[in-house]
Amino acid sequence: MDYARNRRRLIRLIRIYPLIALGVLTLAYLLGAFSEQEDPLISQNVIITALYLFVGVVPLVFIIGFITVGKASDKAGLKNNNAHSKLNYNHAFDLPSEVMHGYKLAIITARPPTLTGLTGDTYLSDASAKCSINKEHVPPVADCECGFYAYSDLTEAKFEGSINPGAFLLDVDLYGVGFKYARGYRAETQVVNELITPRRCQFCRILPAKVFVTTYKLGYDDTSWWQWQIRCVICSSTFKDADKLGVKEMSASLKLLIT
Repeated sequence: MDYARNRRRLIRLIRIYPLIALGVLTLAYLLGAFSEQEDPLISQNVIITALYLFVGVVPLVFIIGFITVGKASDKAGLKNNNAHSKLNYNHAFDLPSEVMHGYKLAIITARPPTLTGLTGDTYLSDASAKCSINKEHVPPVADCECGFYAYSDLTEAKFEGSINPGAFLLDVDLYGVGFKYARGYRAETQVVNELITPRRCQFCRILPAKVFVTTYKLGYDDTSWWQWQIRCVICSSTFKDADKLGVKEMSASLKLLIT
C-alpha cells in the first residue's frame, strides 16, 4: 500500500469535508428534516437518524484511516531501520551508490536571509550536516536522526508545501554517505540547486508574487525569527524598503537560483 498517497487523499478529503457536510445539511433541509411537513417525502425521523450517522461515522472513518496509514508508515520505517542495521561493509568504496536528487521544504528567516528547515535548523545552500544530538556523530548515522533529508517524490513535497504555506520548495542534490528512508533520502552533504517560489502571493493567495518581505515573529529575543514571504505588489506596499528584497537580491543573499 502506498501510504504516502493514501495520506494525501485523506487530507484532501478532510479539506473538503466542510463542503460535504454543508451539502448534506442542505439536502436534509430540502427533504424537510428541519420543518414540520404533514406529508414529507421521507420521514423526518429517518433523515435525523441519517444525520446522526453521518456526524458519528464519517469522523470515525477518518480516524481509522489515519491510524491505518500511520501503522503502514511505522511498518515501512521499521523495515528501513532493519535494513540499515544490516549494513556491514569493510571498505567505504564497497557501499552501493545511487544519485540522490530530491526536494524539501524550508522557510527563510533572519537578517541576512537564511534557509531554515521546518525543524528549525539553519543551513547554507552548500552545507554538510551536523548532529545536534551527539557531536561525535558524522551524519548520517543509521540509528540516529541526523543528516539532511529530502523527499524523492516531487508530488509529495508539493503536497507537504500546501500544509506548510509559509515554506518554499527546494530542489536539492545530496552527496556523501546516504540512506534511503520511507519518504526519500537522508545524507551527509546537501547542495540546494534552486528555490522554487509559489506563483501567487503568500498572503492574499490571489495576485502574482513579486517581492520578498519580512515580518517579525513575536516571542523571540533576536532577529533570527524575522520570517520572509514572497508577496504581490499590493500586499507588499505597506512594508518599508528596508523590509523588502527583490528576487535577484534574495537570490544573491542566499547564493542560489530562485525561480
